[in-house]
Amino acid sequence: MSTTPSKHIFAPGGTNDSPQAQQYTKGSLEISQLDASPFTQFDTWFKHANEEKVHQPETVTLSTAELPSGRVSARMVYLKEMDDRGFVIYSNWGTSRKAKDVESNPHAALTFWWHELERQVRVEGPCERLTSEESQVYYDTRIRGSRLGAWASRQSQVLRDREELEGQVKEVEEKFSEQEKIPVPEFWGGLRVKPEMVEFWQGRPSRLHDRFRYTKSEGGEWKIDRLSP
Repeated sequence: MSTTPSKHIFAPGGTNDSPQAQQYTKGSLEISQLDASPFTQFDTWFKHANEEKVHQPETVTLSTAELPSGRVSARMVYLKEMDDRGFVIYSNWGTSRKAKDVESNPHAALTFWWHELERQVRVEGPCERLTSEESQVYYDTRIRGSRLGAWASRQSQVLRDREELEGQVKEVEEKFSEQEKIPVPEFWGGLRVKPEMVEFWQGRPSRLHDRFRYTKSEGGEWKIDRLSP
């Protein structure tokens, strides 16, 4: 017999000494502190996150949406590259849910959350696949087990059991047993999110956060606006 789950309230209390009152006190952000380029600004914040020992600051939520249903899906991935063309992550683009989403709707969003600094960065824009040659460069830096795993995993497909997955890995190990240089799978590689919007968010007391949004014009210039929290 099913039962109705009990209701849980997750917001802490609002007293002056409560955890809620103590949140978002580590910094502030003014437009004078921002670089004209969101890429340079991100690089500055990312370096600061590393200096302050933020745990794996390259961890990012990749959000995609399928069309025509509009259903949104999100997952944690790792940022691997960034330059003035965009932000690059690597994954399976043959069988994964994100692959189907991007195929029908080549737009995506990235969300970074750096708890230790009370900072968030949001990125939105169209996507493009990296070439096999570009993906091979990063693929070659991965440990052998990860390279083989990219071949073996039919990402997001239903497995009968763990043994089925291990059998797929064994087949790939045998296939490449005499090869040190393993070619990148055609279904695996980099995806670049080319930002049209980048937002930098700094937590502030009383939820009066500092938010600045970069938006890209048709001519390629970036406009910066302060947003209401």
